[in-house]
Amino acid sequence: MTTAMNDGSTELTPFVRAHVLAEALPWLQKFHDKIVVVKYGGNAMIDDELKKAFAADMVFLRTCGLKPVVVHGGGPQITSMLTRLGMEGEFRGGFRVTTPEVMDVVRMVLFGQVGRELVGLINAHGPYAVGISGEDAGLFTAVRRTAMVDGRPTDIGLVGDVESVDPRAVLDLIEAGRIPVVSTIAPDVDGTVHNINADSAAGALASALEAEKLVVLTDVEGLYTDWPDRSSLVTHLGTRPLERLLPSLESGMVPKMEACLRAVQGGVRAAHVIDGRVEHSVLLEILTEGGIGTMVTEGDHETRIPAGDHA
Repeated sequence: MTTAMNDGSTELTPFVRAHVLAEALPWLQKFHDKIVVVKYGGNAMIDDELKKAFAADMVFLRTCGLKPVVVHGGGPQITSMLTRLGMEGEFRGGFRVTTPEVMDVVRMVLFGQVGRELVGLINAHGPYAVGISGEDAGLFTAVRRTAMVDGRPTDIGLVGDVESVDPRAVLDLIEAGRIPVVSTIAPDVDGTVHNINADSAAGALASALEAEKLVVLTDVEGLYTDWPDRSSLVTHLGTRPLERLLPSLESGMVPKMEACLRAVQGGVRAAHVIDGRVEHSVLLEILTEGGIGTMVTEGDHETRIPAGDHA
């Protein structure tokens, strides 16, 4: 809720600030002591101002009595590091082919670079964040996956899905008042470490933690059923129509919506895909009446944005 001033700025007056806080109160009460899993990705993890705003949002939620858990990937940063090291990245069926040499880089970038940066940004506000990976304390166990290329299953190396979750280490951090920051690498039953899609990891973790919400940041306003037709933006979607829609969605949106579906079917009350390019989008979703983006809940409903409300 920003208000345009006469000079064109968006500075909030004290009066508007008071109304913003008043609107947040019932949501703060409703979600007090609840776990919220947030998948951090897209432009929000590249733009410096958005990164700072996201870190501040996590601290705000924790200070107000919610229990945020952050799950992150790092595709652009991995690509950049591979380029710097002179290693060619290859994609098959939309997945990065992960050789043992590439896996070493993935591990270094996710936990040692992206995760450490976010922990540092959060801890600029106080000693809240603790980094943890899927390898730590048996958090995730991976199972190797293949990709479909031209209708045929194709080997893509050390890329895995989450087979099982042991959330005890994350719960311990939450109960200690910390904000867990989870890097999505995980061993299989034989100890071989795999690169895990961060969207699917976030959905699996949300279910295992019995979270109240899963929030997935992306670089669009929400789920479009017929992109780029902006009138096809869905604001609220049930699990059953989502299952029917999945085969027809854009490839980049599929893992995000699959994560939402898996989370809600696993007991999470609501899952959301929101526009991470908007500063404080997580707060807009959780603490305002209108929210932002697309919400998925159990059921057979579908609500599109009203005509005339499109940007």
